[in-house]
Amino acid sequence: MKFKITLFAFLLISSVGVNAQITISGSVMDDGSNPVIGASVELEGSSVGTITDFDGAYSIDVPSEGGTLIYSYLGYTTQRKEVAAGSSSMTVDISMSEDALALDEVVVTGTFTGRTQKNSPMSLTVLNAAQLAKLSSNSQADILRTVPGITAEGGGGEVATNLFVRGFPSGGQYAFTPLNIDGIPVLSTFGLNSSAHDVYFRNDLGLRSLEFVRGGSATLQGAGSVAGIVNYQSVRGTDNPINTVQLEWAEGGRFKTDFLTAGPLADGLYYALSGFYRYDEGPLETGLPTRGYQIRGNIKKLFNDNKSSIIISMQKIDDNVQFYLPYPLDNSSGEAVRPVGNDGEEIYTMLSSQLKDYSFDTPFGSFKSPIGDGVTTNGQFIMAELNHSFGNDWRLTAKTKAASYDHWFNLFLDGDGSHNTPEDQANYLSDRGLPSNASFTYADNGQALAGNDLLFENRVLDRERDMEEVVGEVNLTKTVDNHNLTIGLFSANTKALDNNWIHNVLGDFSNSPRAVSIGYTNADGSDVSYSTSGYVEGSGRQTSNKTLQSSKIALYLADEIKFDRFNLDVGLRYERASGILSLENGVGSNNFNKGEVSASDVAVIVGGLYKLNKNVNLYANVSRGYFFPQLRSVKFNSGTPQSYETETVIQGEIGAKYASKKLAGTAALFFNTLSDRRNVDFINSGNGDVEEFVQLQSTRTVGIELSANYNAGNGLNLFGNFTYQAHEFTEVEGNEEQVGNKIARIPNVMGMLGVAYDQNNFDAQLSSNFLGSKFANNSNTVELDGFNIMRLDAGYTFDLGESNESVRLGISVFNLLDAAGVTEGSPRQGNSQVAGGNFFVGRPILPRRIFVRATFNF
Repeated sequence: MKFKITLFAFLLISSVGVNAQITISGSVMDDGSNPVIGASVELEGSSVGTITDFDGAYSIDVPSEGGTLIYSYLGYTTQRKEVAAGSSSMTVDISMSEDALALDEVVVTGTFTGRTQKNSPMSLTVLNAAQLAKLSSNSQADILRTVPGITAEGGGGEVATNLFVRGFPSGGQYAFTPLNIDGIPVLSTFGLNSSAHDVYFRNDLGLRSLEFVRGGSATLQGAGSVAGIVNYQSVRGTDNPINTVQLEWAEGGRFKTDFLTAGPLADGLYYALSGFYRYDEGPLETGLPTRGYQIRGNIKKLFNDNKSSIIISMQKIDDNVQFYLPYPLDNSSGEAVRPVGNDGEEIYTMLSSQLKDYSFDTPFGSFKSPIGDGVTTNGQFIMAELNHSFGNDWRLTAKTKAASYDHWFNLFLDGDGSHNTPEDQANYLSDRGLPSNASFTYADNGQALAGNDLLFENRVLDRERDMEEVVGEVNLTKTVDNHNLTIGLFSANTKALDNNWIHNVLGDFSNSPRAVSIGYTNADGSDVSYSTSGYVEGSGRQTSNKTLQSSKIALYLADEIKFDRFNLDVGLRYERASGILSLENGVGSNNFNKGEVSASDVAVIVGGLYKLNKNVNLYANVSRGYFFPQLRSVKFNSGTPQSYETETVIQGEIGAKYASKKLAGTAALFFNTLSDRRNVDFINSGNGDVEEFVQLQSTRTVGIELSANYNAGNGLNLFGNFTYQAHEFTEVEGNEEQVGNKIARIPNVMGMLGVAYDQNNFDAQLSSNFLGSKFANNSNTVELDGFNIMRLDAGYTFDLGESNESVRLGISVFNLLDAAGVTEGSPRQGNSQVAGGNFFVGRPILPRRIFVRATFNF
């Protein structure tokens, strides 16, 4: 039945006819007469577009009434060509000059009409497909930490990147910064549970670019955002077919194969399909592999004389990855470093294949822990996008997406919640009231532990986080003289589970610990097992049974006004959010707190840009926005949910953008204030559980962002960015002594420096990301030193057969100098964590890893 429906839909959109047109063909070259491969050629204000092939050649059909062709490619200045009505078919060759920071690239995020980055009155960073491919190694953090203003923690592996933007306080993940795919959020509501947006999506070769908008301008359109929008744009099919297959190997047992294929299916009908399969026994040795796949695709149909298009997109993902939390580091010298275990080897992780597959009874029956699978996601989305250009300069864009995912976030925590550090055998027994004659044996061979072997008791937290969502967005834009007026509507309904199970496990203190059994004979002569093959008897329990549902609807108005040398943006957004909560009081009690909450608020944005001369644009913007409290932060008082009020955000920035043939740069001064933030942290409860700690906070941040790219000629580029942010608490509920303190996990200083070379089939890039010192908690009792992460990527491209066939053999090294800086302390210890002692619980940077890739284009 599903096949018949899909076939019917395919035939339906294929049947729409295309009228007579003007054919424009030619080539796009750079200043050195080299082909610009993959340059975009689009008809302004329509859905018509194509890209250049491996020879820089293109062909595009323009409606008989003519129009303006826009030639663009990330890293080059955008060109325009007028095609007069009734023209004959013609050849148009274009020469493009390099544009170091892509300031002349047309962007779609943070705007309703599509305009260049240079002409946008906001801070905006763009990365192209080639840059994304070189940066993707471990997680979204590898990519996003290259963007000014962003602090990205990625030591946990491929998912659950902790993202902090311009000093906004956060427990991590994407609290203030949604992850979008083609303009629609992966998840429209954060805070139904603590799973990050990137658990539902992986990068692949089918991504054309990344656009990151920072500041209040991101509040206005679509799902809206307080601090910024991360928006990936997918490859679309054109008349020029492209095919790419990439094979990747890495030390530690990694193999990954990626593919991308795109091109025409029929006249006016195009496709793009991408995906990967990956198996990985690293980057840390645990005996718990990462494996899975993702497939994404889209079909685009042009019709109504190319004035309309419909795009059907889909994703299917079935993937599991391992997640690495902080663990005890050796702090005996005053500097936290990776410790040495019982076996004399350095310890990189406390994950272990021996500490899994345990079962225990719950009120709902026997539960078997899926900890061996790590973070699992199995699900899909389907999305439809309709674009139409009416007469009289009216344009319609409508998008809708339905998503459903089965998702578990299973993790080894950072201790038992009380001790959290290694223990010798005698203290382990006495602290738990066990007899001193108890025996310790390794579960894998039954041998006794050596007398000086240390123990580490840990907790396993299994979290069921199934999610389903329906999202819709409609924008209607009208051009009137120098005004681009837009009215838009956004709506979303999201439902998610938040069910948790926890149990304790016991292993020795070594890398990927060995399971330890403890047994003794009690006073009546009976044998007692305290730990059976690593499972601490009686510790397993279900701790939460929650279902949360969010509904949002927003109406927004915007006007982008263009004058000769001055652009003005104004916008207004009204949004209402409501939530339905169901929380069981004591798992298995059948006693539920159920209730509904709602809130509404208004955002106002004003931005202006002045074209000082052909090289320099000056801009400024100011906004008053809001953030809806996370639904998981709502508590019940006598069966009634507590108040649910928006959190006010004031932001502003003033900046400049410079672009010449050799040099491009941006500079921005920014500030923000956040009032009555209902912050949620996961804190050790003291009885072995992890509980949500909710606290009202207000903050203030003032900072500066700088970025530059210099084209030194002969294929050599120098680039870098710098951010300074002075942030502090202005109000902390219950902890007034923290007023004036710096916000946890956010540095004052960070930046990047790099050099890139690309000429004569050889390319190479070396970069270093610096993250300054920061505090591990809001009480500022633990300061973490700053560190650098260096990356190297190099490759040589060999021509194969035809001119558009090649293979690039490349090598990429993450953390080239094998830095071991600590990215975070233990969030579960919160303000109780201190810097002293022989051990400090923290999460180091992932170690150096070498990747080898073979990329075939044909």
